[in-house]
Amino acid sequence: MNLSPIPLAIRTACPYCGVGCGVLATPVGDGAVIIAGDDAHPANRGRLCVKGSALGDTLSLDGRLLHPSVREDGALRQVSWDAALDKIAGGFRDIIAEHGPDAVALYVSGQLLTEDYYVANKLMKGYIGSANIDTNSRLCMSSAVAGHKRAFGEDLVPGCYDDFEQADMVVLVGSNTAWCHPILFQRISAIKEARPEFKVVVIDPRRTATCELADLHLPVKPGTDVWLFNGLLSYLARNGKVDAGFVAAHTSGFDGALDVAEHDCADPLAVAKACRVEPEALLDFYRSFAATTKVVTAFSQGVNQSSAGTDKVNAIINCHLLTGRIGKPGMGPFSLTGQPNAMGGREVGGLSNMLAAHMDLDNPLHRETVQGFWQAPRIADKPGLKAVDLFRDIEAGKVKAVWIVATNPLVSLPDANQVQRALEKCELVVVSDIVAGTDTNAFADVLLPALGWGEKDGTVTNSERCISRQRAFLPAPGEARADWKALCQVAQRMGFDGFDFDGPHQIFDEHARLSAYRNTPAAAPRAFSIGGLRGLTARQYDELEPVQWPVSPGGAGTARLFADGGFAHRDGRARFIATATRAPVHMPDAEYPLVLNTGRVRDQWHTMTRTGKAARLSGHVSESFIDMHPQDALKFGVREGELARVSSQWGAMVARVQHGGGIARGGVFIPIHWNGQTASDARVGTVVNPAVDPISGEPEFKHTPVTIERFGVSWHGFILSRSDLPLDGVAHWTRIQGQQFTRYEMAGRGAIPDHGAWARALLGVADAHADWLDYADRSGAVYRAVHIVNERIEQCVFISPRSDLPSRAWLESLFAKDELSQLDRVGLLSGQAAEKGVDVGPTVCSCFGVGRNTICDAIRANRLTTAAEITACVKAGGNCGSCVPELKQLLAQTRAAEALA
Repeated sequence: MNLSPIPLAIRTACPYCGVGCGVLATPVGDGAVIIAGDDAHPANRGRLCVKGSALGDTLSLDGRLLHPSVREDGALRQVSWDAALDKIAGGFRDIIAEHGPDAVALYVSGQLLTEDYYVANKLMKGYIGSANIDTNSRLCMSSAVAGHKRAFGEDLVPGCYDDFEQADMVVLVGSNTAWCHPILFQRISAIKEARPEFKVVVIDPRRTATCELADLHLPVKPGTDVWLFNGLLSYLARNGKVDAGFVAAHTSGFDGALDVAEHDCADPLAVAKACRVEPEALLDFYRSFAATTKVVTAFSQGVNQSSAGTDKVNAIINCHLLTGRIGKPGMGPFSLTGQPNAMGGREVGGLSNMLAAHMDLDNPLHRETVQGFWQAPRIADKPGLKAVDLFRDIEAGKVKAVWIVATNPLVSLPDANQVQRALEKCELVVVSDIVAGTDTNAFADVLLPALGWGEKDGTVTNSERCISRQRAFLPAPGEARADWKALCQVAQRMGFDGFDFDGPHQIFDEHARLSAYRNTPAAAPRAFSIGGLRGLTARQYDELEPVQWPVSPGGAGTARLFADGGFAHRDGRARFIATATRAPVHMPDAEYPLVLNTGRVRDQWHTMTRTGKAARLSGHVSESFIDMHPQDALKFGVREGELARVSSQWGAMVARVQHGGGIARGGVFIPIHWNGQTASDARVGTVVNPAVDPISGEPEFKHTPVTIERFGVSWHGFILSRSDLPLDGVAHWTRIQGQQFTRYEMAGRGAIPDHGAWARALLGVADAHADWLDYADRSGAVYRAVHIVNERIEQCVFISPRSDLPSRAWLESLFAKDELSQLDRVGLLSGQAAEKGVDVGPTVCSCFGVGRNTICDAIRANRLTTAAEITACVKAGGNCGSCVPELKQLLAQTRAAEALA
């Protein structure tokens, strides 16, 4: 009997948000991989969100960068690794020799593994001798880092995920947790279901999906978080909620912080007015916080991405220090990290103002410690350039070479047109990436093929300080190499010792040894230590189980910090930080009267180089959008469903207007994900202002003054095609990956004189005898055509002067058929099925591919009244639960529609 071996599941970690879920990846042949949650991982206990569940759909090699290349005479030419590395090393060496070490820089990413990050930091700070290495984590979490360091003396998150379950109240500040940290949100939802008295407060200018779980939503005016928490600090002090023993024994600076808070935030009515919330709602929050001992305050980008982000973080921490609610089960401030390894990057000094192992650049003892341990020829002695300043200095010609690793700054940074000018001017731009075509790669002089998720081997650290192994389960494609290896090979070519690592386990061991080096009570100990993981063999490293740092000499992790004080300042005390209220740097005016807020959508990640490949992730939100209040839309002459241009003094972009119901007047929201490969003009980074927090350097992504105007077009349309198409000459387009097809949403200007000839040329159908069905209403300028090959739909195009074109869902379903039926052909040119109930509608549940029409039909037919009943009937919401808030909205909308019928 010939039995096939049972495929082995590889335990690894998800590459998306900072929750840090464990993943089981099982290769099953022909490049296919089965993805499941790891029941044994403490972060997710077997659950995965829709993005994590779809990881297997993102592993194809289409679009992958597989070989090194060098730009010559304006064109990229494939070269050997030796040639590419020689060019990088020679270029860096020559520029340093002529202009000094600060004339070169690295710009890296929270997508890197800790081992990659460690080598990059060692090369830049210890051997080149400049601190010009920064990371895209600067854009999302650096205000939390700065706030932690000011309050605690070190970048420390005090609590753990179990605290959410042990709390009696969770406050979510500037975090759409339901969409951005879905598995953690599901843990919170489960607590709420088990303990209805458990209170959830959401503080966010928008009404997001997260608010569907909230007992209280405070829709604060953007930028007023310091007012809110200074007011809370004053309220707690005035109502006898000071933990006097904790404050006296373990903190300093209380009186100064309280004096500043009371200066303009002592009166809750004044705070409510400043924050633009109802006074009774504000007092409800204050009373609940005061009355509840076990409170976790979790905050994310809505707090950090601000020109006052660090003060916002410290205003939150102040309230927990005042009440002694820190480091104990069920309580504490909690920073929800945006990227999978933003924490790991911080451990090794990935930010330009840090040293490895949580040591400080401005501390001579720390500099001497790191240099001595590395036996480095030099050590950076001053902070390097933070992200926004780095690209300004590149444009100014002060930085002449930059190596960009695993990030796409031309899309993700603010004032993106300035970033483009910088890259155009830079003498040497090196990019390491897994994708060949990105906005940034278009300006690369050297392109290096990197390993992607599934191919990389190393560690990551999540938001609760938990180190997990990310293990490879796929071979390296083409000539792709690990980022740490490329960095080491350049370092060796530059003549540097100390980079002869044979594998990531050796790098991890050096990282662990440095964390413990001179880290003793006599030397003002650092809380960050993984000294208990020193000396792991390659096999022990491969078998490493998730563990929270600090790690004891015996290898045990630490769930919580600061229960008994012991803060990282030299005196062991935490610091209250006086946080004066102040307005954002740029305020709305007559020319730019609206405030732009940016953020993520549920099923996409960063600039979509990975999630954009998964068809099931494109159905929920297919295009970029401008969410705004209907009264603002009326005022500015734009209409829901139509295109509009949003402009600031830095740039402009185009997207489709929608009224999601969660935006107050005066504001607009636009997602961050779309780029030059997925849309013609939807990069929101071109609009975002480059103001930064003066301490953290984090940009103001949540508050840019903008205006909006109609983007006039003559016609709207969409194409579904099995092959990719060039859309030159179309005024606006968005590219969406489907299952066995590509979808293009588009709009154009000017009349089309001959729709048939135009459509055939656009779709590349030159054969006059092709199976081509079309319909034209010349008076109404409506045109529809379908191209059929061997009884199978190949392409279709629908054009109309109106934007309300037929549903795409049914037409998309036809691409899964090997042969069209007669009924299919009947419905083709109308864009709708001849049979009732076949069109499932836009995707709501991406995990199971359940559409809106299916859900609404089930609600009506079965008289469903709860989200759980919908799950039982059609499966929607039964996996990650991210769509449950939307299911609740559909229930309410369907019931309301029936009541009016």
